[in-house]
Amino acid sequence: MNVKWEQHKLGDFGNVQMNKRIFKSQTLDSGDVPFYKIGTFGKKADAYISSELYEEYRNKYPYPKDGDLLISASGSIGKIVEYKGQRAYYQDSNIVWLDHDNRILNLFLKAFFQIVKWNGTEGSTIKRLYNKNILNTEIILPKIKEQTAVGKLIEKFDYLITLQQRKLEQLKQLKKAILQIIASNRLLLHTKKVDMIKVRVADIYKITRGNVLSRSEISNVRTSKYPYPVYSSQTKNHGLMGYYNTFLFNTAITWTTDGATAAPVTSRTGRFSSTKVIGVFLSSEGLANQLTAELLNLVAFKYVSHVGNPKLMNNTMGEIIFNIPKSVETQQYFSGCIESVIDLIGKQEKATDKLNKLKKYLLQKLFI
Repeated sequence: MNVKWEQHKLGDFGNVQMNKRIFKSQTLDSGDVPFYKIGTFGKKADAYISSELYEEYRNKYPYPKDGDLLISASGSIGKIVEYKGQRAYYQDSNIVWLDHDNRILNLFLKAFFQIVKWNGTEGSTIKRLYNKNILNTEIILPKIKEQTAVGKLIEKFDYLITLQQRKLEQLKQLKKAILQIIASNRLLLHTKKVDMIKVRVADIYKITRGNVLSRSEISNVRTSKYPYPVYSSQTKNHGLMGYYNTFLFNTAITWTTDGATAAPVTSRTGRFSSTKVIGVFLSSEGLANQLTAELLNLVAFKYVSHVGNPKLMNNTMGEIIFNIPKSVETQQYFSGCIESVIDLIGKQEKATDKLNKLKKYLLQKLFI
């Protein structure tokens, strides 16, 4: 770290002020001035107040000036928005703003706020930042020239990450659009309409479940002794829990039967095992493919029971009716198309993740 960087507290550079509570809920949606609540802070407003109420507030109470940084002080604490003179009201005491002098730049503060660990949060159920918590937060500060360089570097990373996330979202929307077109029987293949049929899950698949597997018998890495993937109800890494020494299934469709992640349907290619909370569809006719899994995934969530622990059990799953192409060859063709898009999505996720990790590494080197 540069030896010229100096230790300070944010309170050395200015003050923090908290919005006053003046609006009741019935005053919302009654005008054209955006009202930002904690849930919409930094996003698009979903509530509004009248210009009269806004002007009354501006004249009666202190208000941020152009360039002040607004900070969310409860819920998801530490979110930052730079105020640029816009006509908008920020929710009562949930938002505070940092009014600082010109010894510290907003570009640099925005970078710092992405990694700062807020100390002294109070409150029994909802985390809360008080003015003193912000003012006592320690920061290591370089000269203005270095602040500018650091701020612009992190800003560039944020811009690149935004572009990558936008591309990722577009790929996900493309996949969704393709599936919806197929499911709604509006697809042409070689200028001919694809023949679709309605099928009942239990009529085309053998439905079963995975086994109870001891965690101690599952390897975290694939080896010659443990070559077969094990899938569970976890959402990270596409449900991969580890690797096992035997397999239960060979190319099938799985879904999570119960728990917070009940319903997601996934195509599994090759030999694998799964835990007891995983339901499995087997087909000897090639119907356990990527396309049928994705088409079923479009509707399966509607059948989840939310009485107590969410559940989508075998008997309920078996009664679901959905549309698939009549020809298995057509299914295989579109499975390949969907798999190509999924492959692009996976690559895009990795690219976005790499940028995020690199930015985090740089921030840690700069501020920790």
